[in-house]
Amino acid sequence: MSRVISADWVLPIEGPPLRDGAVAIEDGRIAAVGAAAELGRGTHFDDAVLMPGFVNAHSHIEYAVYGGFGDGLGDFAEWISLHIERKARIGWDEYVDIARLGSAQCLSSGITTIGDCSYSGAAVVACAELGLRATIYLEVFGADPVPALESFAERRERVQASFSERVRPGISPHAPYSVSLELYRAAAELGLPVATHISESSSEVRYVTTGHGPWGAYSDLLVTPPGTTGTRLLAEHGLLGPDVVAAHCVMVDDEEIGLLAATQTGVAHCPRSNGALGCGVAPLAELREAAVRVGVGTDSPASAPSFDFFEELRSVLFAARARAQRPDVLSADAALELGTLGSARALGLGGEIGSLVPGKRADLAVVSLEGSAYLPVEDPAAAVVYGGAPERVLATFVDGEIRYERGGMEWHELTAAAHSARRAMLAVPPAAEAAPVAAPRA
Repeated sequence: MSRVISADWVLPIEGPPLRDGAVAIEDGRIAAVGAAAELGRGTHFDDAVLMPGFVNAHSHIEYAVYGGFGDGLGDFAEWISLHIERKARIGWDEYVDIARLGSAQCLSSGITTIGDCSYSGAAVVACAELGLRATIYLEVFGADPVPALESFAERRERVQASFSERVRPGISPHAPYSVSLELYRAAAELGLPVATHISESSSEVRYVTTGHGPWGAYSDLLVTPPGTTGTRLLAEHGLLGPDVVAAHCVMVDDEEIGLLAATQTGVAHCPRSNGALGCGVAPLAELREAAVRVGVGTDSPASAPSFDFFEELRSVLFAARARAQRPDVLSADAALELGTLGSARALGLGGEIGSLVPGKRADLAVVSLEGSAYLPVEDPAAAVVYGGAPERVLATFVDGEIRYERGGMEWHELTAAAHSARRAMLAVPPAAEAAPVAAPRA
């Protein structure tokens, strides 16, 4: 199947912006990128920017209706415990309903690919149904690899029929405080892409290095502290590398940044989540200076408010400038690249997605600037980063196929089913709120 899509501006990412540009598509891949006068106008979008779809390097789409759960609690451990207790109140069907909504919200925000950490595996089914490209990292927890990998195998088998070239399996040993070194090793031996949470908060770092701090009260629910940070632990045992994505990395020092760079480990930067949970501001400028493969993730509405990738990019920009106290430390161009090609590289998919280059997958987003403060356009990248919003996404294409179109896909039934699942999580007698929980899993 061949088609041409054109717009007032095309942002290839790997190359300068094209005024009155076009992208030619054949069999789901980009055949050519150039002037509309040469390639034809095909389907044209006025007052709009045509760009690569966003790549969300770290998400939890199964938590799409978790907004506000535990907001403002005193410590990350309190927040995560409430989160665990509530998600235990629903079952498989509800997980799928919520994951479908999360997939739809990603597509409507111009996201075409996610690296998703999935508790139940429902994200696999949802992405396959809605056409979202994904690496689904099924989560594992605990000290003993045997039951953890048995659970992983059961969940993988349940959704095996939904995996494809577009939706690939991965594994997520959750974090150094909830997963033993033995389980990290066993997970790596499966030969799948790996995602893990590392150095998200100062309380986490204090616990894994000393066993003390606010998390000490949860020690019976966590693994034995390894006595060192997650980055150092995994690097020492050869468990970092280009097939690994480390989410957050807020509390990493220069040595750890060097280890992430040397091993080509991907990092998913999630500034809204880090800010909402009071975890701090990750050293983005230092990570980029060291040539770490950094991408951008929204995390989940359980911490960040939404899957709004435009808002995430603005947070990337503002947090970096505030930390460095310099407006030139990160440009809108650079922020946009982090959320497209940077995230693709962090997920190990840079050769396939993240920029508009002939031969890559035709994963595209069309962003309207009609009525915005950035029209007429001076700098299309800045216009997208500063002026973009899900409401401005006109269309989202994955493999050249339209997966979201403004005004044409409202997903009313899907939304209602997910909200029903949220009600189930909230409809519990007050006394039950104080019930003990199992183990921190997010």
